[in-house]
Amino acid sequence: MRIGFTEILVILAVALLVLGPDKMPYYAKKLGEALKEFRKVSSEATKDIRESVIEPLEEAQKPLREAMEPITELKDEVEGSVKEIKKSFTDLGQSEKKVPSKEEPAKEEGPEAPQAAEAPAQDSTPGEEPAPEEPSGGTEEPQPEEAQTAG
Repeated sequence: MRIGFTEILVILAVALLVLGPDKMPYYAKKLGEALKEFRKVSSEATKDIRESVIEPLEEAQKPLREAMEPITELKDEVEGSVKEIKKSFTDLGQSEKKVPSKEEPAKEEGPEAPQAAEAPAQDSTPGEEPAPEEPSGGTEEPQPEEAQTAG
């Protein structure tokens, strides 16, 4: 929490009203001494914590970091290999896509190429005639005229 200039002025004005002008210098001196002592104690506590906790932890981390170095290097090598493999698969897929695009101009050279491009693809083997299309209405009942002529 930060105290600004206006807050300090308010605190001094209240202290002046409460303590009076005679006792104000005495309490200001006591406050200064208390702050000095607080800073001294807090710096000593920080130093003790650093010596007793932080430095031993850093010393304990050194062997662990040394032990982790080969594992980290191995991890980096594996990640590099995985990236190379992914790149080669990506390049392989791209090269297959490029091969048919080279053949497409050869197909379009003949006069039949535009007609072949417009015709719908059918699932039939060469030499077979395509199957007739079914009516779009589903199953239809025979009409009575057809039944009489058929018999």
